Amino acid sequence: MVTQGRALRGAALAAALILGVSACGSSDSGGGGGASTAPTALEGVGPITLVTGKDTSGNLQNQVDGWNTEHPDQKVTVIELPEDADAQRQQMVQNAQTKSDAYTVLNLDVVWTAEFAANQWVAQLPETEFPLDKLLPATVETGKYFKKLYAVPTTSDGGLLYYRKDLLDAAGAKPPTTWAEMNAACDKVIAANPGLSCYAGQFEKYEGLTVNFSEAVNSAGGDVVGDDGKPNVNTEKAKAGLDFLVDGVKSGKIAAKARTFKEEEGRRAFQAGELIFHRQWPYQYAKANAADGSSTVAGKFAVAPLPGLDGPGSSTLGGHNYAISSFAKNKKTALDFIKYMVDEKQQRANLEKTSLAPTWASLYDEPALVEKFPYLTELKKSIEKAKKRPAVVKYQEVSSAIQEAAYSAMSGQATSADALAALQTKLESLTKG
Repeated sequence: MVTQGRALRGAALAAALILGVSACGSSDSGGGGGASTAPTALEGVGPITLVTGKDTSGNLQNQVDGWNTEHPDQKVTVIELPEDADAQRQQMVQNAQTKSDAYTVLNLDVVWTAEFAANQWVAQLPETEFPLDKLLPATVETGKYFKKLYAVPTTSDGGLLYYRKDLLDAAGAKPPTTWAEMNAACDKVIAANPGLSCYAGQFEKYEGLTVNFSEAVNSAGGDVVGDDGKPNVNTEKAKAGLDFLVDGVKSGKIAAKARTFKEEEGRRAFQAGELIFHRQWPYQYAKANAADGSSTVAGKFAVAPLPGLDGPGSSTLGGHNYAISSFAKNKKTALDFIKYMVDEKQQRANLEKTSLAPTWASLYDEPALVEKFPYLTELKKSIEKAKKRPAVVKYQEVSSAIQEAAYSAMSGQATSADALAALQTKLESLTKG
């Protein structure tokens, strides 16, 4: 997810942005480009902080309390940042630029590793200290920069299509595998249930829109960046992906207010019974199925792979990794805390309480867990096949350019063709070697 458990702090959501790793600093970087030549000594035992986006899962403090009970002299204090992933990154960058020791363990969106490692804001980690062979390989790679480990994946994410199974069943419609099938299902359901909205994702101008745009392009058979490492958005396939979003707005399939949705706004709308389909991260499953009266759709929905132009679509790889600030005290405690949080026991407990996607591979295949969380089988496939966003130091500028192009087209300020032509030029400038 884009944010904690998202794209939760970040959307995902989703995307084909495999750019070559850039060695130059971003425009707001405080350090020089390139990974540290020697690992920072992970020494010091004592109290530390865990800096994270707002814990929408509601379980993080419970996990930290477990550590604190076992380690009373090495207590972890949680520092929660805003829900918005871009705001989280900004505060973490500002802390690093001042070389403050206020932040110890950083809960990084998977796309931030390159920037933080290149600027030497996070410490290189010893691979032998972690059970990397037990984790999904795709998630492990998100914690590396120039083949060295700087962060450890604790949660992963893949986009899923949540849908109102009760309404589709009543209308005689099946879970869609294509965008056309989804639109047709909406027409059938809305005919009997006027006032419902067809579809929503994360369409506000923030990281979630980068994810949703990238998923749309990939789900139309395109690539935001080609195998040669060059931007590839000024193409018919990329236009087909963006047109899916633009046409959704024009037709009303995507409601006007959905263009202001981040993860939580969309989740609340789905739980309130306003949406037929919702592109969202796994964390929504437990909340939407809550039996405490907070969700009107508990027991009424199911999940499926994201649809695409001609068949099942493609998700962006999301998730969060734990890293250690280069400027923190008590790095030995930080290392041990990360080992505690990545352990199979903690990941299992977190999955059962929050439905957040684990990085421990075997959890996806346990019959008891699959029975409780039926989406796990499809989610594992989604994560394994998901497209990565760019592992580049200038990631924020790349993401901002994508957001601007997608938002302008969806808002009617530019045609899809014009928006993509301008984006192509911008990305070529940002990804020069």
